[in-house]
Amino acid sequence: MNSDPAQTDFPVIQRVRHELRRRSLDVRTVSRLTPHMIRITLTGTDLADFTSASPDDHIKIFVPDADGSIARRDYTPRRYDTQAGELLLDFVDHPGGPAASWAQTVRPGDRLNIGGPKGSQVITGAIGHWLLIGDETALPAIGRRVEELSPDTPVTTVVAVPGPEDEQNFETLSHHIAHWIHRSLEHADDACGILARLENLEMPENTFIWVAAEAGVAKAIKQYFLQERHIPAQWIKASGYWVKGVSDASVKDVGAGA
Repeated sequence: MNSDPAQTDFPVIQRVRHELRRRSLDVRTVSRLTPHMIRITLTGTDLADFTSASPDDHIKIFVPDADGSIARRDYTPRRYDTQAGELLLDFVDHPGGPAASWAQTVRPGDRLNIGGPKGSQVITGAIGHWLLIGDETALPAIGRRVEELSPDTPVTTVVAVPGPEDEQNFETLSHHIAHWIHRSLEHADDACGILARLENLEMPENTFIWVAAEAGVAKAIKQYFLQERHIPAQWIKASGYWVKGVSDASVKDVGAGA
């Protein structure tokens, strides 16, 4: 599918700018969503004009670092409920890192400062089907995308998590097919499980492929679609949400120009 080099009706990624503002919010609830995911609900009057136009937006959170300084980390707004005035953030529970440490110890009534999102990348065009691929760090963006899709746009997800207890259910009007790959957090930089599942995955016409994982994994997945499935690059958006061995690193467009 999507392999005709003469095709010009590609999806478009529209970049939308937002007013950059810092907000001080209250922690309303802290819950254990799965064994490796903590969900934190934030609220406050500063949310009144909060805007997030795309499911893979990022905000900046400001949390204490081990040396007493303030660390800045990027997180996806999992959901913003305008009626309830609540912003949901999901944190992967793993050893080390200031954001994970904060999420492990935060309590209702504590405060969190956030900034942004400063912009959104809104994907538009004749997309007949979505294929969302990622790991734990991508689950907030994947879950939000699945839940926000309309009934006439089906979606398939392929997500790697530590075990069956870490799988999540999404409430959506779209027809959703979920594929889960189980591997330990220690092997989160190994693309083999995801690539093996993709080998036998059927893809309808006009499938847009969205990928977010460890940078090496995301690059391997993108190269697979480009070289083995001959998918035009315009139908793929692949990002490295983290880089193994490098603190606070990401790659917005892996394999750019490949």
